[in-house]
Amino acid sequence: MEGAIDWHALFVPSMHLGEVVLRGSLVYLFLFTLLRILRREAGNLGISDLLVVVLIADAAQNAMASEYRSITEGVVLVATIALWDYFLDWLSFRVPVLQRLLRPAPLLLIKNGRLQRQNMKREMIQEEELMGQLREKGIRSVGEVKECYLEGDGRISMIPRNAKGKQV
Repeated sequence: MEGAIDWHALFVPSMHLGEVVLRGSLVYLFLFTLLRILRREAGNLGISDLLVVVLIADAAQNAMASEYRSITEGVVLVATIALWDYFLDWLSFRVPVLQRLLRPAPLLLIKNGRLQRQNMKREMIQEEELMGQLREKGIRSVGEVKECYLEGDGRISMIPRNAKGKQV
């Protein structure tokens, strides 16, 4: 009968669920490692960052899914990715040594009103980009900053000086 719902195809997997879990795990861990190397995380997503995430997701979809057809496979795949994300967070909390590998340490960008250009260069942060972040926090010049860091989650944090150049 044309137009009828195919309940069997809707819920019965077309591939072994172990394969779905394995595919999801391998692609998740690869992408996690790749994005960890690139360091940029969710703190400040620019247009190009968002585009990269969308393109990676689209490119990885076929590797993870292998053209699955059932809802069951989709749910198992999403659950696998969510579980890996939770497990790595849990692991980094429980094992401090792993925290350094899974979550980058803060990186000093400004110290006592001076740009740390080597660190900025390493993370490909331009002075204009950093100044924009500082202006959002009410800072007009680098001299007003005691310390400024790129946090592990991509956010910029800073400790201002007071008007006389002393730390607040």
